[in-house]
Amino acid sequence: MGRFMRLVALALVSVSFAGALPEASYLAHRSLAGLSREQLHVILPRLQVAPPENPPGPLNDTSTKLVNDYAHPWRAPSPNDMRGPCPGLNTLASHGYLPRNGIATPAQIINAAMEGFNMENGIARFVTYAAFLVDGNPVTNLMSIGGKSSGTGQDPPQPAIVGGLDTHAVFEGDSSMTRADAFFGDNHSFNQTLWDEFVALSNEFGGGKYNLTVAAELRIRRIQDSIATNPTFSFVAPRFFTAYAESVFPINFFIDGRQKGGQLDLDDAISFFRDMRFPDGFFRASKPSGAENLDVVAAAHPIPPGANNGTVNSYTPDPTSADFNNFCLLYVNFVNQTIRSLYPNPTGVLRDALNRNLGFLYDFIDTPLCPQLFPYGQ
Repeated sequence: MGRFMRLVALALVSVSFAGALPEASYLAHRSLAGLSREQLHVILPRLQVAPPENPPGPLNDTSTKLVNDYAHPWRAPSPNDMRGPCPGLNTLASHGYLPRNGIATPAQIINAAMEGFNMENGIARFVTYAAFLVDGNPVTNLMSIGGKSSGTGQDPPQPAIVGGLDTHAVFEGDSSMTRADAFFGDNHSFNQTLWDEFVALSNEFGGGKYNLTVAAELRIRRIQDSIATNPTFSFVAPRFFTAYAESVFPINFFIDGRQKGGQLDLDDAISFFRDMRFPDGFFRASKPSGAENLDVVAAAHPIPPGANNGTVNSYTPDPTSADFNNFCLLYVNFVNQTIRSLYPNPTGVLRDALNRNLGFLYDFIDTPLCPQLFPYGQ
């Protein structure tokens, strides 16, 4: 496993959480993270326990193949289907590789990422469990790929969901390529203005295609835009890493696997980013892939982790943030700070489920240089 691929996977961890409210009719896929002991005491007896599943292993067939096929037709999401900031997961749900309502188990997400995009098994597993531990429900083994939902149209009516993958500063973050910063109000919808910038830079630096050169220019442009306009802009770990992963994922996963050269057609790009849809006749990547060439994009315009300090154009480096030279710190902070703060004293089935999922998370790391942590005992 390449060093930068591991770094990117480790980056997909949480530093904050939006919280949740303990309505009597608690949705089974709603996160339990951040709830008090009293809230959990009310909610947990209402949930149907689903023990954690062992994560799936690699695919037997990892060759390129048609994925926009007869068995996986595109369907527009209904008003109550969950969709979030990740165009890849949105696409997998709209084609039925994930449940079309956008509510899935970790095993379903891992399998879908491998089947639909040929994502490498280790990265698919680590990213999924990092997300699940923060944004999922360990007791019911379910997670939403999106965020808030009105709950209308369900019988009985359900409360709005808080959390999900579009919770700011969890997996979604500032300086996205096609989504606005949370400071401006909508951090999950396709943004036409940002898409226009995507196209303009692809025309200027890529001859009308999105490639590594364009990725590097767009990444620094988006960072500079956020510094100049968003007083709350934050570019520390984990977002420091996920932003660069976001830059290369379209090249690694959105280009038809029969094509060579790393040139993403803009019509195909918008099919994923806006329409949540595989292009017609799309073949997945020709081999298991992850965050290859992230280091190329990061090295083109180096910038240290940091943040604005409450005013625009006040970007200040943060020496306490993990960077590309600090592998284990991401994992350590995730477990000791994020998970322990969200679940300070779990008991019973919740503690057991957290321990199992933390073990699944660590399986990807598994090195004496970064020993496994056991925040709730072994």
